[in-house]
Amino acid sequence: MSKDAPTQNKLIEMMNAAGMRPSLQRLATLDCICRLGHPTAEEIYADLSPTLPSLSKTTVYNSLHALVTAALVREIDIESGTCHYDLAPQPRHSHFICRTCGRIFDMEFPPELDMANYAGFSIDSVDLYLKGSCPECNK
Repeated sequence: MSKDAPTQNKLIEMMNAAGMRPSLQRLATLDCICRLGHPTAEEIYADLSPTLPSLSKTTVYNSLHALVTAALVREIDIESGTCHYDLAPQPRHSHFICRTCGRIFDMEFPPELDMANYAGFSIDSVDLYLKGSCPECNK
């Protein structure tokens, strides 16, 4: 995700539009998600703690909870027991996790999934997870 990561100003705009105060910790957490692409809370903490020495894991978890509640970040439960995070305001897409290297890739969502087939249901989330080996690990 880092190649098209939003600028700090864009992240602040997104937070303000969501009615969220852009604290240093929340902004740093959101920026980290954009830079790293699909990190876990532990990876966010490890990335941010050298530059924010007063940051605690609790603050990271609280920031993630606030960002998810504000619909700026989505939780990705692609691995059992591990939650990854992704920027929420994106076009619908699926995720692929490589069982060999553990990297998570954004994948195109299958266009043939027709939500009209689910008339009468109230669907608030659609997640498609693919698992296997990435092209690099297949070499």
